[in-house]
Amino acid sequence: MTESGDDAGAHVARMIGKDAFSRWLGVELVSLAPGACTLRMMVRRDMINGFDVAHGGIVFSLADSAMAFACNGGPEVTVAVDNSISYPAAVRVGDELVARAVEERSTSRLAFYAVTVRRSADDAIVALFRGTVYRTAQRHDATDP
Repeated sequence: MTESGDDAGAHVARMIGKDAFSRWLGVELVSLAPGACTLRMMVRRDMINGFDVAHGGIVFSLADSAMAFACNGGPEVTVAVDNSISYPAAVRVGDELVARAVEERSTSRLAFYAVTVRRSADDAIVALFRGTVYRTAQRHDATDP
């Protein structure tokens, strides 16, 4: 990632502004750096499944959003091509979650991310997410994410 922090922040701000799903999740940007992003969100009652715990898709979506914002700070539009997740602990209504995405390795077109999702109250790891992204030939501009 070679763009300045200001450019990266502008790309991500535009993405967040156009990302209705991340807004519905209630994600809040905590920090952004080249190849890294930290998001925070609260788990609401409408995110709970039939077992009275957060639906796995909610936690996956938080991790995916953290990776998306981390990988799109550069000049190229970057998209996920493969993701996996493990859930070592349950998440409940009222839990505040913090997702930290970090680029571990990259090539000219691919980058590999690790995202750790923790529960704020006890710092427990509730999800471990791995993702691969592809840097497209499309460039970010001032009007599109």
